Amino acid sequence: MGIWRIGTDSLARSRFTVSALAETVAALKSLHTGIAAPGQRDWLAAHTPGYRERVAADPFARALVRAAFRPRWMADLLTRPPAGPDETIADELARIRATPPGTARADLAGGPDAPLPAELAAPDLPERTVELLGWIWTRTVEPDWSRRRRILEADIVSRTQQLSSGGWAATLDRMRPGMRWLGDGRLQVNPYDLPAEDLTGAELLFIPSTTHRGWLGSAGPDRHAVFYPCTGSLADPADRQPTRALSRLLGPVRAGILTLLETPKSPTQLVALTGHGYGSVGGHLQVLLDAQLVRRRRSGRSVLYFRTPGGDLLVGAQHRDAAPPDPDE
Repeated sequence: MGIWRIGTDSLARSRFTVSALAETVAALKSLHTGIAAPGQRDWLAAHTPGYRERVAADPFARALVRAAFRPRWMADLLTRPPAGPDETIADELARIRATPPGTARADLAGGPDAPLPAELAAPDLPERTVELLGWIWTRTVEPDWSRRRRILEADIVSRTQQLSSGGWAATLDRMRPGMRWLGDGRLQVNPYDLPAEDLTGAELLFIPSTTHRGWLGSAGPDRHAVFYPCTGSLADPADRQPTRALSRLLGPVRAGILTLLETPKSPTQLVALTGHGYGSVGGHLQVLLDAQLVRRRRSGRSVLYFRTPGGDLLVGAQHRDAAPPDPDE
């Protein structure tokens, strides 16, 4: 088993954060493998033709993705965690661009049994890697980044609430496939037969992404990261938005909240998902409670809201009967 030995100081310094580069790498991997994360089948179908055309015209890009994504392995060049919570995609890409070419080639090498193809011997390998990642970001992630970020941040809210009520063991167990807390400062990070690593004193980052399985990353001995599958579904906007009729009936914000409550969520999660203030969300939840369209229950220190059968019926009926918008309205 791959095991990290983690001291209490590392847990005290650990934090959750969002990474635009991680989301870009997850998108690239999905397009390369053809495996969609939950709720992304339509996204994959929409962007796969353009991606295939892009890599078909670029032998370097074809060689890069084949070297970077191998069974049970990802290249270190793409898995370095962000240096701080305020890093932008430009900051993260700049770090890859600044990688010495020899280091980049070593990061992509899979050992003596998997030599790199000739296309990756280019002296501008880091720059060309950034070009491909920038293309993926601009074409497939950035147009939907604000919504993606809200969902990723809502996942972080859920994890931190779980941490406050159940501790690290409950939070880390099965965060990603093969991962679980073993106790005595030992975190199993994957099921593979690998030497244990001592991370005492290192900073730990936990980064949600729309990935199918997740991956591990590091930036030297002092900063390590677990990139894990986000629990919130990135369903297509049309599947998560209230219908026009439901918005008329309840108001757009209230209808949106009711639509999001297909699974229980806390007010803080709803704030992250909707972008509305805590007071506004709380007021709308109270109206939905009074109308018996939602109920609430306590989970540890959190209060979770969920739809009643009546709320399910109302949302389901509206989506079944939804008609195309009237252009003359």
